[in-house]
Formats: sequence, structure tokens, C-alpha cells
Amino acid sequence: MSDARVPLEDDFLTLARLALGEKPQDVQLFLSRAARRYRGDDQRVADQLSALLKTAGSRSSVLRREAGIPVPVDSDSRLHLLRTEPPSSEAAAPLLVGEVEAQIKGLIHERKNLGRLSAAGLEPTRSVLFVGPPGVGKTMSARWIASQLGLPLLILDLSAVMSSFLGRTGNNVRAVLDYAKRQSCVLLLDELDAIAKRRDDATEIGELKRLVTVLLQEIDEWPASGLLVAATNHPELLDPAVWRRFDMLVRFPPPTQGEIGNAVRTFLGGHAVGDEWVDVLAVVLGHGSYSEIEKRIIAIRRAAALSDKPLEAELRKFLSSRIGELDHTEKLALADKLAAIPTISQRTAADITGVSRDTIRRRRSKVSGGNHG
Repeated sequence: MSDARVPLEDDFLTLARLALGEKPQDVQLFLSRAARRYRGDDQRVADQLSALLKTAGSRSSVLRREAGIPVPVDSDSRLHLLRTEPPSSEAAAPLLVGEVEAQIKGLIHERKNLGRLSAAGLEPTRSVLFVGPPGVGKTMSARWIASQLGLPLLILDLSAVMSSFLGRTGNNVRAVLDYAKRQSCVLLLDELDAIAKRRDDATEIGELKRLVTVLLQEIDEWPASGLLVAATNHPELLDPAVWRRFDMLVRFPPPTQGEIGNAVRTFLGGHAVGDEWVDVLAVVLGHGSYSEIEKRIIAIRRAAALSDKPLEAELRKFLSSRIGELDHTEKLALADKLAAIPTISQRTAADITGVSRDTIRRRRSKVSGGNHG
């Protein structure tokens, strides 16, 4: 009698009530009973519920085990040494192209196919070093990998780890590594150069040199159950031995002009502006990183929304403020592109760039003559 079929509406309401009450164990118990009830009338649903419960059971046991491990803290400040980000399906995909994109996708593909690697007697990539200037997507890529794998991202908080007492710094780093090794996670060691300086640096004392040695050993012995990602903006500061320890090296180059244009389109968020505007912004923002470009464009969009002005009006205002940062050649290139926008007159292009109307007119005539020829 206890397994009699219950109306679907009642099942749904009961499940909603348990879920909103944040009682995962009660949810699992309810679904287990529901699977038994559905076995006679809908075997497919019963089988799928049972499979989900098995998966959830293995995950929850891992979560319960990891929840019992306290996050390491600095002995004096009591600050957490790590920042933990739970896996999120809403993590933004980084703007990657070419070899970098292939390498990141390859890492994810490996982790999603551990069984095939194991059958071939292989392990997945255990450690990877990200190298590149600030703002090109190193941290975002680590976050994206973790989200795609459904794993937490642990980020080493260097402001809490680095101490004027190097002995305590060593203890902090060891505590972080020991904590991360006991979990299925992605560990990001950001600004690796801060704790992995060259061991022949005369300004460093023996304790930091020993710390580097410990770090190298940990990279060598990192378990395949997790992924260690290290990132640096200053590869020249790294101990040469560090480079050899990582399974994979990913170099993040500065974005090209075309990649910046694609990034501008993405950050504009679907706002209808002409390709010429994208070209103009790519010229003006070409010296910045992806992170800087995104912040600037979001600020422009925010200003347009608050002022009730067209986005193009705020774009003109922004260009006027940035023109002083360009050299003469870049000003000429910007004037050419502004003059090519149907909604912008040559007078306006001249006002924004400081390039005379006569110069703009002559350059436009040459372009028109070349096209006709």
C-alpha cells in the first residue's frame, strides 16, 4: 500500500517543499521512494531516478568528506588562505582562440573521459602553467575549466599566504597544498612568481629556497584526482626548474586587432552598432587587455542607460576623452574610420581626433580613388 501511485501534482509539491527547505537528504529519500512507486507504471522514469540517485550519492559522499576538512587559515591573522568558488553553470566562457582554445578544451575533454584514459593505462594532465600578461583570460580560464568539470575552484590568496616571516609562509603554502590534494578540485596558484622565485636570487634567504623546493615536489606528486593550475604574469622571475615540472604550458598572447574587434562585439552585448564603430573601438582600445576592454565598454553602456542617450552618443564622448592617448599615426587611422561611419560627418571626425578636415578629406579621396581604380 505504501508504494501506491501518488498524483504527479502531489509529488511535485512535495519535492518543491523539500528542495526549498534545503534538505538534500530528505530530497534523496523522497526520490528513492518515488523510484520504487514508478517501477510498476513507468520503468523508464524509475530507472532514470535510480541512476540519478546513484550519481548524487557518490557526489554527496565526496562533498560530506570535503565539508569535514576545515579551510586552512593563517595562524596569526586567522584569515582564510584560500578562496573557494563552488562550481557554477553560469561561469562566463573566456575569449580564447587558436592554440590556447585547443589546449583548454583538451584539458576539459581529458577530464570528461577519464575512463578511456585509464583503459589505455594513462592519466590525465595533472598540472598546467598559464603564462601571459594581465587580463588575457588566465583566471577566467581556470574558472571555466572548473565549471565545465563541475568541480570547486580553490584560489590561493597570496595576500594571506605571503608573510614577512618566511617560516610561516612555508607553513601556509604547505597547508594550502595539503588541503587541496585531499579534494577533487581545481587549485589555482595565482601569481606563482611571488612564491616560486629563482632559487639563486641573492635577496632571498634559505627558507624561501626550501619553500620553492617543496613546491616543486608537490607539483611532481600532484594527484590525478585534481588539477593544479598555476598562473604568472612574469615568467622571467620563475625558477627554471618550475617550467619543467608542469605537464602542460599554455601561453596566453596579447589579443590581435581582429580578436579585440570580436571582444568588442561580445562586450557590447547585442547592441546594434555598425561594424565601423567596432573598428573604431578596436583602434582606441587596442592597447588594453580583454579585462580592461570589457570594463570600459560596460562603463559606456552603463552611462548610456543612465543618461537615456543613444549608445553612439556615449561612444563619441568616450572617444573624445581618449584621443589624447593616441599617437599621430593612430589619430589618422581613427579619423579615417570615423569618417567612414555614415552617421559621423568629417567635421565631427575632425573635432574628435584633432585631425584637420582637409587632411581627412584628402585621405578619404585617396581611398575612394583607390576603390574606383
